[in-house]
Amino acid sequence: MIAKNQAHNLPKSLGSVASWVSEIILVINDCTDETESVAKLYGARVEERPWSCRRDQKNIALDLASYQWVLGLDADEVVSEALRQDIHDFFREDHLKYVGAYFPRKTWLIDRWITHGDFYPDYNLRLFRKDYGRWGGSREHDKVIVQGKVKKLKGELLHYSFPTIDFTITKLPEYASSFAKEALEKGRAWNWLDVLFRPPWRFFRSYILKLGFLDGFPGFYVASMAAFSNFFRYSKLFELSKSCDHSNTAQTDLNQRK
Repeated sequence: MIAKNQAHNLPKSLGSVASWVSEIILVINDCTDETESVAKLYGARVEERPWSCRRDQKNIALDLASYQWVLGLDADEVVSEALRQDIHDFFREDHLKYVGAYFPRKTWLIDRWITHGDFYPDYNLRLFRKDYGRWGGSREHDKVIVQGKVKKLKGELLHYSFPTIDFTITKLPEYASSFAKEALEKGRAWNWLDVLFRPPWRFFRSYILKLGFLDGFPGFYVASMAAFSNFFRYSKLFELSKSCDHSNTAQTDLNQRK
């Protein structure tokens, strides 16, 4: 696990695993609350490291793990009783056949668990052998990548990511900027089609095709945010690409004057 100022979340998250895991590794950075002391109450080994990105911080924690099998958690996630039992059954029956296991993640929003749309089932591979897996993906949208066969578990990982509606939009600028930078690095150009068609398609997919309407207003909100976040990140790509064009033009003019 990695964390910054998560003292309020750790009791629920670490409390869901502390009684049945062999060790807890927590990598922290720049904490101004009681994250470290709370974690140690649950027997965690706490290490401080300078922040780089989510993916790299999680790989630091992975390298510190002493055992072959690891379970990666975020501080706002809780292992349900059903998932705990599935993990125990996995090790008792057939873990020798696999190098990892994945399971659904269920998110709480406003007044209910979201069980449709873009938020569910949100399968995550979090249980894996460290000699066969590594955190990969982008700098902010990390994921575990393993080499070998994995098993699907039914128990759910409970996700308490959005305590308020305001909190749902706090990460949009960060994620949009990360997307735009990576897109430009890969040579991807902005175009009108992405802006015109991707946002409405994301809403339609989440709300209609994935039955988001069954989650009431929270389901409508999830679909709307999926559409807006898509629109926002392609708008960010437009802004960044124009900024690069302006910088390149200015540099060319400067070179010509010389």
